[in-house]
Amino acid sequence: MNAASPHIPVETKSAAGDPLDLKDAFGEFMSAFSAFRESNDERLEQLETRLGADVVTTEKVERISQALDEHKRALDRLTLKGMRPALGREERPAPSEHKNAFHAYLRSGDDRLLRALDTKAMSYGSGQDGGYLVPAETETEIGRRLAALSPIRSIASVRQVSSAVLKKPFSVTGPAVGWVAETAARPQTSTATLAELQFPTMELYAMPAATATLLDDAVVDLDQWISGEVEAAFAEQEGTAFVSGDGTNKPRGFLDYPQVAESAWQWGKIGCKLTGAAGELPEDDPSDLLIDTIYSLKAGYRQNANWVMNRKTQATIRKLKDADGNYMWQPPAAPGQRALFMGFPVVEAEDMPNAAADATPIAFGDFGRGYLVVDRTGVRVLRDPYSAKPYVLFYTTKRVGGGVQDFDAIKLVKFGTA
Repeated sequence: MNAASPHIPVETKSAAGDPLDLKDAFGEFMSAFSAFRESNDERLEQLETRLGADVVTTEKVERISQALDEHKRALDRLTLKGMRPALGREERPAPSEHKNAFHAYLRSGDDRLLRALDTKAMSYGSGQDGGYLVPAETETEIGRRLAALSPIRSIASVRQVSSAVLKKPFSVTGPAVGWVAETAARPQTSTATLAELQFPTMELYAMPAATATLLDDAVVDLDQWISGEVEAAFAEQEGTAFVSGDGTNKPRGFLDYPQVAESAWQWGKIGCKLTGAAGELPEDDPSDLLIDTIYSLKAGYRQNANWVMNRKTQATIRKLKDADGNYMWQPPAAPGQRALFMGFPVVEAEDMPNAAADATPIAFGDFGRGYLVVDRTGVRVLRDPYSAKPYVLFYTTKRVGGGVQDFDAIKLVKFGTA
């Protein structure tokens, strides 16, 4: 933080010089939010009493808002760090036979044990492009970390499949039902009209590198090392694809589907609420539009609904107040929880677009019912000691698909007039 607001440090240290712990970080975040409210209230008072807000006050609000974002990022990092297992080896469960064999392959390239296990199981662990499936423990750890890092995956439905494509039928006309008396004849129901959604899985890869010293160190847990190296790369690519992917060699994002005004919504398209102003929220009572967005979603979907937006858009809605002067954006109630806007959690997805003419920077819906992430079982690793000597590369791949499965469960706010 700069000298204009010295009472809100972005990072602090404890008396012993250790990094800020989770409890202290949350306290700093709440202090920054209090300072933000005070400065923004001052800005709003100036808007009411003058022709415009004082430039110094406006800049102060923006600086504190940026500091608030920095505190939130630091809080998220500490929360994720707390989820990681300790490096010590005390009370660690005994590794499986597959895990021991996989470690031997990673450290020295010796795949004899893996081949023996494949023969015993009468299966093939090595694909046509080479490599071996990681142990179940490693695959589970990668999936757990991706759920924490990938914003859309954390709120979407996730299904594991063993095939290349998941085909999901759905009824276009809905089920045929009716009331009848206990002894009355049951008339024949009309035949349901069915359609099919397809979710192909695409290959996602990362290639972490290791030194011979790292691989020779027996204390290093290679499962944790592989998981830690690929988590950020996988999460970043997934995050972009789940939001805006075009479905070509990647999942199809929910923003890639046809969009239509909510009044003309139909299956296969995502409904939008228009702001009526190009590139921004309505100047008068912007909260009314967001309330309309909430209630454009059916009651059954609202129970598990989330807002999805990037950090810049959240900085804009953070300044909004209701008719009683209360801020509609509320900070997390505890570390590890999400901020609330109008009573619904806010999910930060940096791949959401910024405010611009005809952009859709805000999404609202039940993504658990609206968006499906498809994971093909098996994460594969190919050891490559030749391409980047003296380093050893580990070509790690997994297959992921995704797409909208319920077009009525997600709504967008479009910053435009048509």
